[in-house]
Amino acid sequence: VSEDINAEEYPTEIHDYLATFDKSLSSVDEMLKTMMSVSRSELLQKLEPLEQAKLDLVSAYTLNSMFWVYLATQGVNPKEHPVKQELERIRTYMNKVKEIADKKKASKLDKGAASRFVRNALWEPNPENDQTPAKAKKKK
Repeated sequence: VSEDINAEEYPTEIHDYLATFDKSLSSVDEMLKTMMSVSRSELLQKLEPLEQAKLDLVSAYTLNSMFWVYLATQGVNPKEHPVKQELERIRTYMNKVKEIADKKKASKLDKGAASRFVRNALWEPNPENDQTPAKAKKKK
């Protein structure tokens, strides 16, 4: 919030909120300047497809969130505006990308090793039929 604005122009109890909002806007502005300093094609070349999808989704979500705030500042209830459905749609895709990323991180299952592990963990010797090689020789 600019210091040249007189505190009498707005209620003093919202000063801290406005100051925080101003800092947030400055932060968004800096991030946008950083993103805009590199061409989109150059940026996408450096990213894997999954990272490209994440970047696109975050960009779309950010733009729609900013539009949500704009609507609120104009007295329009964003919950009753199509932007709400758009944010939900983007969130759905973000969850799908997260699931794909989580699956990619998960270690691959060696089915053979897993079945041997389970078989050996579940096997219990039967004392009546315990035929070790030494006992087998004695019976003959």
